[in-house]
Amino acid sequence: MIRQTAHVCLVVNDLERAIHFYRDRLGFPVAFEFRRPEGALCGVYLKIGRRTFLELFETKEPISRSGGAYRHTCFEVEDIAQTTRELRRRGVEVTEPKQGTDQSWQAWFEDPEGNRFELHQYTPESWQSPHLE
Repeated sequence: MIRQTAHVCLVVNDLERAIHFYRDRLGFPVAFEFRRPEGALCGVYLKIGRRTFLELFETKEPISRSGGAYRHTCFEVEDIAQTTRELRRRGVEVTEPKQGTDQSWQAWFEDPEGNRFELHQYTPESWQSPHLE
């Protein structure tokens, strides 16, 4: 079912400053970027382990210092269809799987406190694939 944590997503007000911190100070290399249709940089994936990433997205909304930058945690799964069926059987409300911008299959659910979780199944076309292992 769930294999491991795939990534944690944070929102930041200054993406370039965040990239500098995580890439240059902590040593997490940029795996790939997200760009808006007009080409503006809006997010990045940073590699922090063999199959684990940190995802950053820029926002203009104010971010609270008391944890307001957390967006979601993502779990890697081997079979997203089977995992969503099993979680539903256990009473978890999970969205239908769909292919995301990064070409990975994804589905979403929340815990009782409203914390968001993403399920991710990589494909050979996933932007993460060249950076795994």
